[in-house]
Formats: sequence, C-alpha cells, structure tokens
Amino acid sequence: MKIGKHTVVSIDYTLKDEEGEIIDTSSGAEPLVYLHGIGALIPGMESALDGKSPGDSFQIVIPPEQGYGEYDEDDVMEIDLAAFEDPSQVQVGMELVLETEDEGEFAAVVTGVQDEVAIVDRNHPLAGMTLHFEVAVREVRKATPEEIDHGHAH
Repeated sequence: MKIGKHTVVSIDYTLKDEEGEIIDTSSGAEPLVYLHGIGALIPGMESALDGKSPGDSFQIVIPPEQGYGEYDEDDVMEIDLAAFEDPSQVQVGMELVLETEDEGEFAAVVTGVQDEVAIVDRNHPLAGMTLHFEVAVREVRKATPEEIDHGHAH
C-alpha cells in the first residue's frame, strides 16, 4: 500500500543539522507512527512521504519554510518576573506553556533572565534551520474510522 491521505504510516528517521550532527533519530527506539494527510508532520516531510511504500528509503533536505518556519525575532519577548508564581525558580532553559487572550496557549523557552524580566522565545527550537532527514518507510495501512475521527494513529 502506498502512503496517502488517511493512511497510518510507520517510519524510521534520522534528522541532522547542516553540519551533519544528529539532532534526533528513531534508531534504537520505536519508529514514528502517524496519521498521514492531516498535517501531523512538517509540510516538507509529509509531501516527501506521499506515494511512498514500505521498504522505500530516501534522503531529503527540507528548508525552513517547509519545516518549522523561519526564526521570528517578534516571537522573543520579555515577561516581568513578577508574573511568575515563583520568580526565583525561573531559569534559562526552562520550558513554559504560556497563555494569552488573543492566541491561547503556546510553548516557550526561557533564554535569559535580566533584572526583573525573563526573556522568553516562542520559536520552535528548529525554526530557521535547514533539516536533513534520512527516512525508511516500515509500514503503511489504511486508517480506521476511529483514527480518522480522533486525528491520530492508535
């Protein structure tokens, strides 16, 4: 069976940066299993997998606009430490889930603490990066009606 909309796909992958350093891999772990055609993966990867079959292997270079987007300086902001429940616990590298009335919830990382403010970055950690993937398709099957309704593989 070929990969297409509403198929459940199992892949092995290795993600490297432009210097060839491994950022992430499924090697030695469980494969990535997802519901294809609903935007579960970055656009460049989902497009590259379309039409592939079990046993297919390939390499692909995905530019930022087809990956996690360009790095946006506007997504770096300052938040008063007084806004935190325990300001003394705010540290660089701390991952947060923030909420605004306009945008709802979003993930962010503290990248700095200066004076009475935390510098918070809402960009995805891979934003602005060209991504180098090695991919092997393991399995493809038709999604069940329940998986389609729920929007993910079971």
